[in-house]
Amino acid sequence: MNQEAELRTLVLALGNPIRSDDGVGVAALRCLEADRRVPGSVDLVEGGTKGLELVSYISGISRLLVLDAVDVGAVAGTILCIRDEELRSLPGNGNVHDLALADILNALRLLGQEPQEIVLLGIQPATTELGTSLSKKVESSLPLLVEAAIAQISLWVPRETVQPGDAGEPVGIDFAGAAMKGRLGPE
Repeated sequence: MNQEAELRTLVLALGNPIRSDDGVGVAALRCLEADRRVPGSVDLVEGGTKGLELVSYISGISRLLVLDAVDVGAVAGTILCIRDEELRSLPGNGNVHDLALADILNALRLLGQEPQEIVLLGIQPATTELGTSLSKKVESSLPLLVEAAIAQISLWVPRETVQPGDAGEPVGIDFAGAAMKGRLGPE
């Protein structure tokens, strides 16, 4: 069996769709489910607000792409990318949820099941108040988040049919740079 076939890739959407912009990860996942550029070998999972219950979904995964609302105090709708060591060094409760992704990753590390590669693509929320629709700023950035996810998937699962838009990677997102250099969004 070739090494690429052994690597499992998971796209995990976090967030609560009844708390406005906190549901942006789930909204992005819905777009990816309908996008033919996502290879069938990539697992798409709506993690919602399941917390440590997600450990069983992530165990055995080689590459993890997380989509979520992430509050870093930026302009609403700003997209950011946090990778591997930057993400592993985040303290618990680093996002808008009670049980942060960092806590889940710590549990996986203790079990010896942490993915080899981890990328968090997030959007700065405008609001996480009760509501079932995204704010205008976050909604207008949703296509950019989806394209960033497609670009990351294409890096992990190369395939001629997986092309992020017509012009390649989304302009302004530096997948190799630090999290704050990876911002894109409203000015």
